[in-house]
Amino acid sequence: MISNKPKVVVIGAGSLFFGRQAIWQMVHSEYLNKGTLALVDTNEERLNKLVKLARMVVKENKVDLKIEGSVERRQLLKDADFVVLSFAENTVKYRGIDCSVSEKYGIRMCSGDTIGPGGIFRAMRELPVIMDCARDIEDICPNAWVINYINPASVHGIALKRYAPNLKSFSLCDSHHMPHKKIIYAKRAGIIRDESEYTEEIEDNFDIRIAGVNHFTWLLKAEYEGRDVLHVIADSMKRSAETETVGGDTGAKALFNDAISYQLYDIFGYVPTCTAHTKEYVPYWQGLGKLKEQIPPLSIWETEDRYKRHADMWQQVDSFLAGETPIKKFMTTFGPDHATDIIENMVAGLGKPFYINTFNEGAVTNMNNDAFLELLCEVTMEGVKPLPVGEMPRGIRGMQELILDTHELTAEAVIEGTHEKLRRAMLTDPLVNSIADADQIINELLELEKDILSEKWYK
Repeated sequence: MISNKPKVVVIGAGSLFFGRQAIWQMVHSEYLNKGTLALVDTNEERLNKLVKLARMVVKENKVDLKIEGSVERRQLLKDADFVVLSFAENTVKYRGIDCSVSEKYGIRMCSGDTIGPGGIFRAMRELPVIMDCARDIEDICPNAWVINYINPASVHGIALKRYAPNLKSFSLCDSHHMPHKKIIYAKRAGIIRDESEYTEEIEDNFDIRIAGVNHFTWLLKAEYEGRDVLHVIADSMKRSAETETVGGDTGAKALFNDAISYQLYDIFGYVPTCTAHTKEYVPYWQGLGKLKEQIPPLSIWETEDRYKRHADMWQQVDSFLAGETPIKKFMTTFGPDHATDIIENMVAGLGKPFYINTFNEGAVTNMNNDAFLELLCEVTMEGVKPLPVGEMPRGIRGMQELILDTHELTAEAVIEGTHEKLRRAMLTDPLVNSIADADQIINELLELEKDILSEKWYK
């Protein structure tokens, strides 16, 4: 346990998918709300809005949380206990470019931020900045925990582990926020009808095991009171396939997820746990077959819809700032976030396990210790300890290794700045099926994203 006045620095506070929830948790938690929330963003207008919003929420809730803000991260890193990396420069625009160029060459991406050309080029945009942050952290607050919340989570997590080994770091994805993920499967298994029925006794008697590379994770075991309920969970997906989406919307990432989940279960005998992304990792819905498939090819990342969603989120912030929405409603509008839940757990020594991305260290017995996987872990101020999983099934394991190789090569390519490694990463990627096409995709994306990519790619 550390001081009851922890300092949490959020680099990329203007990322609304995390910034607002971080404010909520830091104000709500008795273990965090006497500390400091330091917000950093290079967009001064957005930063000022978030800082003002945070101070309004603090005042309304009468807590002692100190709010700091700056466009210069080095000004706020001193004495940090945690540094959360949560930034992305014009991500909607560039993911749109990645996806549209790739589609020309038969690669369909509904998210484009982790695998395929989209994942590789997003790492090329974000990882150099992450490593700059790491160097600043090593210089100013070397004992801070570094939490990467930026996709591709595995590429960035691997890079931090390998190229900033003296820092304490792990990567996060919000797909497996506990206990919410377990509650979803308890409902799927028919153990409960709604969240209000979920008790500590059910928690203790419901044993699930999830593991895999980030966004390619699988439910490898689900037992309730010693009874296998994995097939019950799969059957619920089969029943809801025609009407239900996973992801909270009807955009490309949410389409046909239950149907796809059941198809993958029917093939491999296990349920994918992050289908909105997993469906992008395999070639089955790329439209390459000769026969008509039961499920149509993936829909493509919808750039304009995403711009609108982000605009709506900022409008919500503006409504709080202008008093159109009473600030007292903030704490009932938002809720806990995965990263700040983990920070609270670490600060207070609560002993709760969480899914994080880190080295395997024997948790999956038939994969390397340094395989960078998403695993249920004990997470304390002293360190991270993955909990036992067992074996990764054949078929799924082979795909995991290919994805890991792609991520490893991507990290190496970006750090070294070598076209040879970039090309090798692209041609290892499971979605790429043509050398000529891969070379052309690289050339086109380098030209279209010249304004944001490192100059070393053009020497």
